[in-house]
Amino acid sequence: VQLQACGGGLVQAGGSLRLSCAAYGRTFWNYAVGWFRQAPGKEREFVSAIVPNGGNTRYADSVKGRFTISRDNAKNTVVLQMNSLKPEETAVYYCAARLGFYSSNAGAYDYWGQGTQVTVSS
Repeated sequence: VQLQACGGGLVQAGGSLRLSCAAYGRTFWNYAVGWFRQAPGKEREFVSAIVPNGGNTRYADSVKGRFTISRDNAKNTVVLQMNSLKPEETAVYYCAARLGFYSSNAGAYDYWGQGTQVTVSS
Protein backbone atom coordinates (compact mmCIF):
# COMPACT_ATOMS: atom_id res chain seq x y z
CA VAL A 1 0.00 0.00 0.00
CA GLN A 2 1.28 3.45 -0.92
CA LEU A 3 0.01 6.44 1.02
CA GLN A 4 -0.07 10.13 0.18
CA ALA A 5 -1.05 12.72 2.75
CA CYS A 6 -2.21 16.20 1.84
CA GLY A 7 -4.26 19.10 3.15
CA GLY A 8 -1.80 20.73 5.49
CA GLY A 9 -1.18 24.45 5.57
CA LEU A 10 -1.05 27.57 7.67
CA VAL A 11 -4.04 28.35 9.89
CA GLN A 12 -4.69 30.66 12.80
CA ALA A 13 -5.31 29.30 16.27
CA GLY A 14 -8.90 28.17 16.54
CA GLY A 15 -9.10 27.41 12.85
CA SER A 16 -9.67 24.16 11.00
CA LEU A 17 -7.89 21.98 8.50
CA ARG A 18 -8.90 18.81 6.71
CA LEU A 19 -6.14 16.30 6.05
CA SER A 20 -6.56 13.52 3.51
CA CYS A 21 -4.66 10.29 3.15
CA ALA A 22 -4.99 8.69 -0.27
CA ALA A 23 -4.09 5.02 -0.53
CA TYR A 24 -2.99 3.16 -3.63
CA GLY A 25 -3.48 -0.58 -3.43
CA ARG A 26 -6.16 -3.11 -4.13
CA THR A 27 -6.67 -4.24 -0.54
CA PHE A 28 -6.90 -0.92 1.27
CA TRP A 29 -10.07 -2.06 3.01
CA ASN A 30 -7.97 -4.59 4.99
CA TYR A 31 -5.82 -1.90 6.56
CA ALA A 32 -6.23 0.17 9.66
CA VAL A 33 -5.01 3.74 9.21
CA GLY A 34 -3.45 5.96 11.81
CA TRP A 35 -2.48 9.61 11.91
CA PHE A 36 0.64 10.68 13.74
CA ARG A 37 2.41 14.00 14.09
CA GLN A 38 5.94 15.09 14.78
CA ALA A 39 7.04 18.54 15.85
CA PRO A 40 10.66 19.67 15.53
CA GLY A 41 12.81 18.13 18.23
CA LYS A 42 10.00 15.92 19.49
CA GLU A 43 9.07 12.30 19.10
CA ARG A 44 6.36 11.21 16.72
CA GLU A 45 3.08 11.01 18.58
CA PHE A 46 -0.22 9.28 17.97
CA VAL A 47 -3.19 11.43 16.94
CA SER A 48 -5.99 9.16 15.74
CA ALA A 49 -6.71 5.84 14.07
CA ILE A 50 -9.53 3.96 12.39
CA VAL A 51 -10.19 0.27 11.81
CA PRO A 52 -10.49 -1.16 8.27
CA ASN A 53 -14.28 -0.97 8.07
CA GLY A 54 -14.47 2.43 9.76
CA GLY A 55 -16.56 1.10 12.61
CA ASN A 56 -14.11 1.88 15.40
CA THR A 57 -11.95 4.92 15.98
CA ARG A 58 -9.46 6.09 18.57
CA TYR A 59 -8.11 9.51 19.50
CA ALA A 60 -5.33 10.88 21.61
CA ASP A 61 -6.75 12.56 24.70
CA SER A 62 -5.39 15.90 23.55
CA VAL A 63 -7.53 15.92 20.38
CA LYS A 64 -10.76 14.29 21.56
CA GLY A 65 -13.77 16.38 20.74
CA ARG A 66 -11.87 18.48 18.19
CA PHE A 67 -10.59 15.99 15.62
CA THR A 68 -12.63 13.47 13.64
CA ILE A 69 -11.27 10.60 11.57
CA SER A 70 -13.28 8.92 8.84
CA ARG A 71 -12.68 6.78 5.79
CA ASP A 72 -14.23 6.00 2.43
CA ASN A 73 -12.96 2.64 1.25
CA ALA A 74 -14.62 3.06 -2.14
CA LYS A 75 -12.35 6.07 -2.67
CA ASN A 76 -9.35 4.64 -0.79
CA THR A 77 -9.25 7.73 1.39
CA VAL A 78 -9.00 8.52 5.08
CA VAL A 79 -9.78 12.02 6.29
CA LEU A 80 -8.76 13.75 9.50
CA GLN A 81 -10.91 16.79 10.23
CA MET A 82 -9.13 19.07 12.69
CA ASN A 83 -11.02 21.84 14.44
CA SER A 84 -10.06 24.38 17.10
CA LEU A 85 -6.40 23.98 16.28
CA LYS A 86 -3.77 25.14 18.76
CA PRO A 87 -0.28 26.53 18.09
CA GLU A 88 1.30 23.60 19.93
CA GLU A 89 -0.20 21.31 17.29
CA THR A 90 2.16 22.65 14.69
CA ALA A 91 3.88 19.59 13.26
CA VAL A 92 4.30 17.36 10.25
CA TYR A 93 1.32 15.04 10.11
CA TYR A 94 1.73 11.53 8.76
CA CYS A 95 -0.74 8.83 7.84
CA ALA A 96 0.21 5.20 8.21
CA ALA A 97 -1.37 1.83 7.51
CA ARG A 98 -1.23 -1.65 8.97
CA LEU A 99 -3.16 -4.85 8.38
CA GLY A 100 -5.93 -5.55 10.84
CA PHE A 101 -6.78 -3.50 13.91
CA TYR A 102 -5.34 -0.09 14.65
CA SER A 103 -2.56 0.69 17.09
CA SER A 104 -1.38 3.85 18.81
CA ASN A 105 2.20 2.65 18.46
CA ALA A 106 3.95 4.08 15.42
CA GLY A 107 6.21 1.04 15.25
CA ALA A 108 3.21 -1.18 14.55
CA TYR A 109 2.57 0.43 11.15
CA ASP A 110 4.15 -0.92 8.00
CA TYR A 111 3.37 1.80 5.47
CA TRP A 112 3.80 5.54 5.79
CA GLY A 113 2.92 8.57 3.73
CA GLN A 114 5.36 11.42 3.19
CA GLY A 115 3.77 13.80 5.70
CA THR A 116 2.05 17.14 5.37
CA GLN A 117 3.01 20.28 7.30
CA VAL A 118 0.46 21.88 9.60
CA THR A 119 1.34 25.26 11.04
CA VAL A 120 -0.94 26.94 13.57
CA SER A 121 -0.17 30.58 14.27
CA SER A 122 -1.05 32.28 17.53
